[in-house]
Amino acid sequence: MAADVPFFKMNGAGNEIVVADMRGRADYIAPQAAIALNEAVPFDQLMEVRSPKGEGFDAGILIYNSDGSEAGACGNGMRCVVSYLNGEHAKTDWLFRTRAGMLPATVNGDATITVDMGVPRFGWQDIPLAEEFADTTKIELQIGPIDAPVLHSPSVASMGNPHAIFFVRDAAGIDLSALGPQIERHPLFLERVNASFAEVLSADRILLRVWERGAGATLACGTAACATAVAAARLGLTGREVAIELPGGELRIRWRESDDHVLMTGPVEFEFETALGPEVFARETA
Repeated sequence: MAADVPFFKMNGAGNEIVVADMRGRADYIAPQAAIALNEAVPFDQLMEVRSPKGEGFDAGILIYNSDGSEAGACGNGMRCVVSYLNGEHAKTDWLFRTRAGMLPATVNGDATITVDMGVPRFGWQDIPLAEEFADTTKIELQIGPIDAPVLHSPSVASMGNPHAIFFVRDAAGIDLSALGPQIERHPLFLERVNASFAEVLSADRILLRVWERGAGATLACGTAACATAVAAARLGLTGREVAIELPGGELRIRWRESDDHVLMTGPVEFEFETALGPEVFARETA
């Protein structure tokens, strides 16, 4: 198809997002195209907005990491998608179809956006892990020497993608570039993993730094914030509502008791808009 692709650079609490409007097109963005685009416009995730399949949905969403791998969920990216679509058709409630399932979102009166990230999964096979663990609040894993590990006993959870959360005394002192890749590609994690380093500041506030699977060090990661909040509550370190401080901004996470859904609320910032010619993307039809 010859038409240009509307392209929007945005960020959600610092999480660098590209939104590509592919509605009405039969072709798809190929993984190698996402890699090439990242070299020109660095991003953490690329959100491909598709025409909705099935009644009741506002759009379908495919999500690519900057290395061309596909992600099941991206809460910060979803807020950017909502902000973009809300500019052409303002309304309060939105519903999307993603690889991780149905995803509702709400535009709030203070201009923040809340995304319902669904129910977290804790089974070892849901992450998935290479071996069975009956208790995933703390699994047997250590990074560094056996007698003096640098990190150990993370909580694990799936928020549509896999997360390992290490609770530490000094999150700011963590060397992300050294530890992140080791954890992301540890053989225990069959589909790699997002590595989070969380410092509990109080019963309702956590300082968080994240090495994101397929993207590396990031200013924010919505699903990691959700997984961290849930892990902290499971361990009794916090309540079920917390503020997560990330280098790029703050996210508010609520793990709703009535149905165990995780609600993430945060800001969106628009950076620039352009249009990309079809030759930019080496396309493949899905």
